[in-house]
Amino acid sequence: MSFYDPEPLCAARFTVMADAAPGLLPRILEPFAKRDLIPDVVRATRDGDAIRAEVTLHAMPLCMVHLVAGNLGQIIGVRRVEAMEGRVVRPSVHPLTDSVVQMATAA
Repeated sequence: MSFYDPEPLCAARFTVMADAAPGLLPRILEPFAKRDLIPDVVRATRDGDAIRAEVTLHAMPLCMVHLVAGNLGQIIGVRRVEAMEGRVVRPSVHPLTDSVVQMATAA
């Protein structure tokens, strides 16, 4: 019996340090929105003339992590981007029942 194994998903956290600007937060969320990704946690704090924003997703396609990090780094005013991958989650669909089975492994 074989299982269909689509692209692996992983937990990811992006930390962005940037110059404080009024339109910064929507620009940080845009790379996620254009890929139909909905963040699970968004946290931003201002420290003087800088903003530290963290965006966390519990599951996103593994191949998109570097793409989103690259887009975040292209935003005007961004000083640094850190992308961290967490545990890998591989949803598998059983071909006979079309049910989804979640298998988690430590990354």
